[in-house]
Amino acid sequence: MSEVRTGKRFEVHLPIKVHTPESAESHEGQTDNLSAAGVYLSLDSSLEVGSTVEFDITMPASVIGSEKDVRIHCNGRVVRTEGPKEGTKNSGVACVIDRYEFIR
Repeated sequence: MSEVRTGKRFEVHLPIKVHTPESAESHEGQTDNLSAAGVYLSLDSSLEVGSTVEFDITMPASVIGSEKDVRIHCNGRVVRTEGPKEGTKNSGVACVIDRYEFIR
């Protein structure tokens, strides 16, 4: 199986809280990698493929080369899930980012 990626992914581990509007649930975890088009998350529970998600990511100034941290609000959907990796309880969740906006 070949992968089709539209942008370079960066390995960045940031805390994250994901909301699923359909069920009003929240899930906590961290980012494993991200790009402008998607993000791979390690979450405390799995999400269903096709679920709509919303989350905020705060990009540290040191990572993006700016003077201040940058907060980004994202809307997307789950495109793939994986069971917990060996030695962890968290599930892998791949999301496409459909829309994002910078928060001032």
